[in-house]
Amino acid sequence: MASKSALITGITGQDGSYLAESLLSKGYNVYGLVRRLSSPNISNIEPIRHSVEILDGDLIDQSSLNQAVLQSQPDEVYNLAAQSFVGTSFKQPALTGEITALGTLRLLEAVRSHAPHARFYQASSSEMFGQVGEEPQDETTGFHPRSPYGVAKVYAYWACINHREAYSMFVSNGILFNHESPRRGLEFVTRKISHGVAQIAQGKADHLVLGNLNAKRDWGYAPEYVDLMWRILQHPTAEDFVGATGESHTVREFVEEAFKVAGVADWEEYVTSDERFRRPAEVYNLRGNASKAQRLLGWSPTTRFRSLVRIMVKAEMEQTSGK
Repeated sequence: MASKSALITGITGQDGSYLAESLLSKGYNVYGLVRRLSSPNISNIEPIRHSVEILDGDLIDQSSLNQAVLQSQPDEVYNLAAQSFVGTSFKQPALTGEITALGTLRLLEAVRSHAPHARFYQASSSEMFGQVGEEPQDETTGFHPRSPYGVAKVYAYWACINHREAYSMFVSNGILFNHESPRRGLEFVTRKISHGVAQIAQGKADHLVLGNLNAKRDWGYAPEYVDLMWRILQHPTAEDFVGATGESHTVREFVEEAFKVAGVADWEEYVTSDERFRRPAEVYNLRGNASKAQRLLGWSPTTRFRSLVRIMVKAEMEQTSGK
């Protein structure tokens, strides 16, 4: 039986790199879409760089997406690329829409034209729920996005469903709640905390400035969530699934736990909350219900909150100490 082929957009990011490693271990031929930059950041895929085929492409450029699909002839497409920073989306709303919303539509069209039988995974987001009226949130919860990023993800979500219904394509949305790891970008609050705490613990910094400490999130471990992505595309039918731990914790709790792991007492002496880092419209209480994924796909996360914080802080401590 011939090896399956997978095309991953956003392969150099946290999820893309973990997914590529997972698919390679399953015997896939893996292609990754990377924007042509003067100095692309490929550190996350450095260990597997020679095991994947990198294709130049950009979600803003239809012809490059057509070419990538033609070249990879994928059995599975994982659209993980996006302008994914919520804070940035308020500063660059049109660009966020162009990449995160219309970029998904362009990729769907490239697949429809050049690999119509491929299975398509869309990285949807819990940020689509936004201002929620019920808790926890599942596949039936309505959307009320509170950022240009959330709005763009809602557009992409419905574009996927429209292609599924209009063209009988196998297109599934994974509505994943926050999932973190040592590969998270420094722009994200969890990595900002783990990095900042390690710096403080080793005497390389004396303070950490954050935004809203009361925001609550459902935080899981990224390698487990890329396994869910794969499982979603192995399901006999194209459907949408929530991925979540079912627990929510505040940013303050993450900070407290991180300082505890690093062995630093009195965290409040080092941390300040600055209005500049607060969003114009905040999302407060995201907590997901992944019972459908557990029932139909046999998926449930095993890394809980404290373990996740420990993984991230320990990795940061080792990195900053030069081990």
